[in-house]
Amino acid sequence: MVVMCSEMNQIITISVAQSGQRLDLFLVQNDSNLSRSQVKHAIEKAEILVNSLPAKPGQRLKAGDIVCLCLKPPQEAVAVPQEIPLNIVYEDEAIIVVNKAAGMVVHPAPGNYDHTLVNALLFHCHDLSGVGGVLRPGVVHRLDKGTSGLIVAAKSDSAHRSLTEQFQRHEVYKTYQVVVWGDVRGSKGEIVLPVGRHPGNRKKMSTKSKRGREAVTLWQVRERYGIATRLEVEIRTGRTHQIRVHLADRGYPVIGDPVYGNAAKIRTVTDSMLKGQIKALERQALHAAKLSFLHPLSGKRLVFTAEMPDDMNQLCAALKKSGTVIHV
Repeated sequence: MVVMCSEMNQIITISVAQSGQRLDLFLVQNDSNLSRSQVKHAIEKAEILVNSLPAKPGQRLKAGDIVCLCLKPPQEAVAVPQEIPLNIVYEDEAIIVVNKAAGMVVHPAPGNYDHTLVNALLFHCHDLSGVGGVLRPGVVHRLDKGTSGLIVAAKSDSAHRSLTEQFQRHEVYKTYQVVVWGDVRGSKGEIVLPVGRHPGNRKKMSTKSKRGREAVTLWQVRERYGIATRLEVEIRTGRTHQIRVHLADRGYPVIGDPVYGNAAKIRTVTDSMLKGQIKALERQALHAAKLSFLHPLSGKRLVFTAEMPDDMNQLCAALKKSGTVIHV
């Protein structure tokens, strides 16, 4: 199938010295304005052709190949600005860091087209990076709706590219506070299991996926309550639902998790006050407490922290009151 490109803006003829390289890596190295994720999306949309044929990210280039870039200009963000209160931790001309409340969706999606973090950011910032697309302007990474804590958004395309590349190089450090069911064995550990789409439920993720991607989760016990444990978790990769999936796989599901949690666990709770506190949580007990990355302009490493919100503090207080607490 030959594809005609009406908006051709760059043609590259591959030399002998350039042959053998992966297409996606070659394009990123050849054009400093393109990130690897941008190249991948452009290839998926047939905006990058090799010899007038649809390309693949990992295909190897040969001498004489003609690479055509038919990149369309970034679409204007169309998510509607909405005046929604934000807990802003830091802001400058390039980035904004927000302590997201549990219950807020990061960007518009089916079932949640407004009152998202993006809607709030558009109202507050008036302008965001367009690289993320018409419904995800400025978005570099996500937190689940039920997860609270720190998230950074880009206010310019160059900042977006810088942050995206840092995530790809694993130079962004994220630490979470999480309360799980069970008395976790050991004081610290590492979970290295691939995460991908659940083989039987497309809405879930699983460590049993045939196409799972590498995922690394480091955990350390911070407080024991007998029937539950508070962990500090650092993720080295950012797979969808990674922490929730990894901990559930180890037999320690996050308390309140509606997807991977063990709903039957609450029946074992005899303390009525504690049972009421767990039911009142209405979300997974997971909080992004620390976020560190290099500033896109200065290159200086920034570190932000956010204390656990009231609902998780109240849960921990109820667990302490009902059980034997061991501080670690």
